[in-house]
Amino acid sequence: MRKQKLMVFALIVAVIGGFLAFGGTDLLTLDNLQRHQQALADWIADNLVLAVSGFVLIYILATALSLPGATVLTLAGGAFLGNVAGLLAVSVASTIGASLAFLVARFLLRDTLRRKYGKTVNRIDEGIARDGVFYLATLRLVPVFPFFLINLVMGLTGMKLRTYALVSWLAMLPGTFVYVNAGTQLGQIRSTGDILSAELLLSFALLGLFPIIAKFAVGFIRRRRVYRGFQKPDSFDYNLLVIGGGSAGLVSAYIAAAVKAKVVLIERDRMGGDCLNTGCVPSKALIRSAKAADTLRHADRYGLDAVPVSGSFANIMGRVKRIIAKIDPHDSPERYRSLGVECIAGSAAFVSPWEVEVTHNDGRRERLTSRSIVVATGGKPFLPPIPGLADMEPLTSENLWSLDQQPQRLLVIGGGPIGSELAQAFQRLGSQVIQVETGARILAKEDPDVSELVMNRFRAEGIDLRLNHRAERFATEHGERVVWCAHNGEQVRIPFDRVLVATGRAGNTEGLNLQALGIEPRANGTVPVEEDLSIGFPNIFACGDVAGPYQFTHAASHQAWYAAVNGLFGQFRRFRVDYRVLPWVTFTAPEVARVGLSEEEARAQGIAYELTRYGLDDLDRAIAEDEDQGFIKVLTVPGKDRILGAVVAGTHGGEILAEFTLAMKHGIGLNKILGTIHPYPTWNESAKFAAGEWKRAHAPAGVLAWLARFHRWRLGGGQSSANQRKQKESVT
Repeated sequence: MRKQKLMVFALIVAVIGGFLAFGGTDLLTLDNLQRHQQALADWIADNLVLAVSGFVLIYILATALSLPGATVLTLAGGAFLGNVAGLLAVSVASTIGASLAFLVARFLLRDTLRRKYGKTVNRIDEGIARDGVFYLATLRLVPVFPFFLINLVMGLTGMKLRTYALVSWLAMLPGTFVYVNAGTQLGQIRSTGDILSAELLLSFALLGLFPIIAKFAVGFIRRRRVYRGFQKPDSFDYNLLVIGGGSAGLVSAYIAAAVKAKVVLIERDRMGGDCLNTGCVPSKALIRSAKAADTLRHADRYGLDAVPVSGSFANIMGRVKRIIAKIDPHDSPERYRSLGVECIAGSAAFVSPWEVEVTHNDGRRERLTSRSIVVATGGKPFLPPIPGLADMEPLTSENLWSLDQQPQRLLVIGGGPIGSELAQAFQRLGSQVIQVETGARILAKEDPDVSELVMNRFRAEGIDLRLNHRAERFATEHGERVVWCAHNGEQVRIPFDRVLVATGRAGNTEGLNLQALGIEPRANGTVPVEEDLSIGFPNIFACGDVAGPYQFTHAASHQAWYAAVNGLFGQFRRFRVDYRVLPWVTFTAPEVARVGLSEEEARAQGIAYELTRYGLDDLDRAIAEDEDQGFIKVLTVPGKDRILGAVVAGTHGGEILAEFTLAMKHGIGLNKILGTIHPYPTWNESAKFAAGEWKRAHAPAGVLAWLARFHRWRLGGGQSSANQRKQKESVT
């Protein structure tokens, strides 16, 4: 392919070079055309078919290669072929030539751009798929935009050839007609400036606004069509109505109240959602207790006597509940009412795009209207349809916290972040954990070396990892709970006491009556959202776990800003949600924290990168704390310090990652991280040392060699003195 591209490029250069060398620019001028007008007219009259064919081929070549003279050729079309035939010949030839230029640009450059700037190209392609026709028509209608540049740039996008050709042909017709018609009066034209007066240019500019106006008109018609069958209220009870009091719902309501909108928040269960009550907060509290148990068990690492770990599991779970209760006031109805949010304990179901029926927890019912509605109903653990699983009283991240007796043998189904965090925590607290994963490794979304680091620690701590095992059925045999797994073509029997299922989450849309609006959730329960987070209707939005694709608390809060702002001000401007710099952390030991691209993702997307690696076994603070396992990997643009992605696999990985996240968000390169003073000895020094590894790999070898010679010269005596010293040493 590279050879073919070079051949095409060389051919283009040769043709353009020949055109310039043989005076092509002098031939295709207005003066030359006028001087030979009568002779050309006579020849064309005698050789009409040949003349028209030759004219079309020359026009196609000039347009395809972006040669100067297309304007003169268009005038010639009118001068010698007349309005109708000239318009037909020029419009067809210009469209074919533009399409060829479009294809050549795509062939030569698009693959390279996709390889280097994959995400950017994808976003452009998405925009072109949505609005490309409107923008192309505008560019074609306004003749002040260089057409050759339009051909080349559009070839680098994902626009289909037939769409490009058809829109170009139609949108170029008005301008083509003006020039062809002017060509019929060729003798009266003194310069091309005579063709386009200021008034005519203004007319074209106004004509160029037509596609943009049409775009808004189409949007208006679509909105009217979407709302067909629903009666919009004359007035509303609220500016924003939020369904769900989890992370996404709380942030949406808070933003609305902060800008003085009238907002109501409806939550049927506990405020704070999964994160506070069954997710992030309780799991991190349990992980901290497990870490304390591990520290006591291995106190000999720190010069102390190892202590047998004992304690009440009920006390541990009691501590978890106390921590939830301590944080609860941050998300309480009382706090949000003090911020200006009306809070209702109940559930909501859609009646229309502006109206919901609220069933209060005390049984009362009422209907509320709002200009915009945000669905933030969160998610729930997904239970796979495995025969016999329901009979095992399965634990999930939702009901786990009611457990008051520690299982002796805990089976964990799933090797993702939730399953891995809880598997290690229970193992450290004294359970024998068997973790079953269908794939070849846990944490499959991370790079293999990251998974391997965590799996090695799991095995060292005694977790029984069963990789490439697929749970197929559960049963009770002789009073013992067992799961039968498929593994390498065989059936493997695994006994256990309790099973914890962590195979993902599903969006929670039950009871919302989305069918009344014609909105169909996906198979995993999430609702399909647009880039502005709207769902089906311009005034209904979704954020958090129910919207996906990232089911993190901080992702939910991030989405909530877009949902609230678009809901309140979307009629003036809409913001597209931006996921370009979204970090996440898996709180195993070692922690796994990542932002941006991993190596596997970069390779899959064809994005070129350089890899910088720094081992935490070199970090003084890590050595002092006997936590010197793990590494940092940073992906950068080849030859540059711009960060494409970073992963920290090690203790305090989440905190270390924050520096790389900040750098990516604000375009700060590794050079500036290296030039920032970091206090010693801290874990965050590792970010600076990773930047130092990048700098060392990009040190200017030639300059350093010259400096070495310079410093040897400054020692005095040059090379002869060094040789004399060596001779004296050998004699001695």
